[in-house]
Amino acid sequence: MKSNNNTNNTTDIRNAENAAQVLVNLHEIKKIFYTDDVETHALNNINLTINKGEYLSISGPSGCGKSTLLSLLGLLDTSSSGSYTLAGHDVSDLNRDERAAIRNKEIGFIFQAFNLISDLTVAENVELPLTYRSDFDAKQRAAMVNTALEKVDMLHRAHHFPSQLSGGQQQRVAVARAISAKPSIILADEPTGNLDSKNAQIVMALLDQLHQEGATICMVTHDPRSAARAERMIEVFDGKIVADQRTETPTAIAV
Repeated sequence: MKSNNNTNNTTDIRNAENAAQVLVNLHEIKKIFYTDDVETHALNNINLTINKGEYLSISGPSGCGKSTLLSLLGLLDTSSSGSYTLAGHDVSDLNRDERAAIRNKEIGFIFQAFNLISDLTVAENVELPLTYRSDFDAKQRAAMVNTALEKVDMLHRAHHFPSQLSGGQQQRVAVARAISAKPSIILADEPTGNLDSKNAQIVMALLDQLHQEGATICMVTHDPRSAARAERMIEVFDGKIVADQRTETPTAIAV
């Protein structure tokens, strides 16, 4: 009897430890778009768990639902049904303002088109999301901006404007903006889609480094070489996850 109790206690401890590692949990997620009399089922019964510190890629053909899935993960959109738990909190039914607050605190975004504001300097672009946080004062924000820019080797460009930067430099600034507040998860949507091969490798090497330092990264990409750098590869087809596999040794392309 005592042995059974010990076994149960061990199992409970392991279950608690596993639960503590879960950062994202999607359960039976559906997303339906309505246009006139047409229903488009973009996502169909998606079940996905992402643990802290994981690096996963999401791939699939155009129109398969991968960008919709990333939008739901980023709280840019809401599902038609199902539940979404982020960092231990149910975020399925939040209103627009609540989603924005959680998004600003927990999620860092890297977009294909960089999405930098042209009339703000590099430092101001990185700082912008931080200005919506009441828990950081101006001195703290400045230190966080400098740290993030230094990590992507763009501190020397802090007072330049986006138009004065190359595409690769702009994406590195976008990475700095995404990591400045140390979010729970980084969502990257085709982060190398607008870059030449050299700059694409630099940006992917940055993501590799961030992952090695403990960041949780979820990346949508059509590039199989970029997808293979992740430790976990997910394939989406017709709104469903059709493959979910781990890579023993993620591919790293030398820069």
